[in-house]
Amino acid sequence: MAAYPELGCTGGPYEVWTQWGISDDVICAGNPKAMEFLQDVLSEVIDLFPSEYIHIGGDECPKVRWKTCPKCQARIKAEGIKADKKHSAEEYLQSSVISQMEKFMESKGRHIIGWDEILEGGLAPNATVMSWRGVDGGIEAAKQHHNVIMTPNTYLYFDYYQSTDTENEPMAIGGYLPLERVYSLEPTAGIPDEYKKYVIGVQANLWTEYIPTFAQVKYMVMPRMAALAEVQWTDPSKKEYQSFLPRLVRMTKPYDRLGYNYAKKHLRHSG
Repeated sequence: MAAYPELGCTGGPYEVWTQWGISDDVICAGNPKAMEFLQDVLSEVIDLFPSEYIHIGGDECPKVRWKTCPKCQARIKAEGIKADKKHSAEEYLQSSVISQMEKFMESKGRHIIGWDEILEGGLAPNATVMSWRGVDGGIEAAKQHHNVIMTPNTYLYFDYYQSTDTENEPMAIGGYLPLERVYSLEPTAGIPDEYKKYVIGVQANLWTEYIPTFAQVKYMVMPRMAALAEVQWTDPSKKEYQSFLPRLVRMTKPYDRLGYNYAKKHLRHSG
């Protein structure tokens, strides 16, 4: 926004964002040139990466500016967008932007993935949803016959603390996500049988605002990554945390041999 102020609702000037949290200043959804800019960026991504899927984000977009922006409100009016009990007009406007980007991506032979906010206001036809705000978004998307990747912060955000002893842990964003909690995730729980096939996988996320070194990345990921592997690949009927722990202890031998920095607190009661 600081580099391209004409793409914002107010036209700026904007300062580069230097603090935690999310700025209210976002791309103007009512500006055709801003939409062209998004397509230009996506075109460059397509040229760089041969992947069938392109992740376009779509999360954590404040609607503050859109509510008072003449261009955004004009687009809402032109498209006949109306608020209802479920969503505001601005949330439906976001859905319109996502759909526009999806049509563009599909015209290039690609499919989009977005965070679960892209469900708000209706989902673009071929979109895959990453359910991060818990599992509810993923359940809803599966019921709508959309592919889902389960990545709920409540189970799979590896930037959360691994221990309640936070004074002796590296500083983290907050939250508490012990190994057993990761292992307990059932990706298709709560989804009727006929829709379970739409859950195509799981993913853990490790956001690095609080993680200055790669050694700390490894510490946050291991051994929770081993629990995630069993969530993904083990039949639920064969998943059993107490039998997982001895296997995990054996996993530390290659960790040690390779010099990995890993969290050991989980292993003390299981070795």
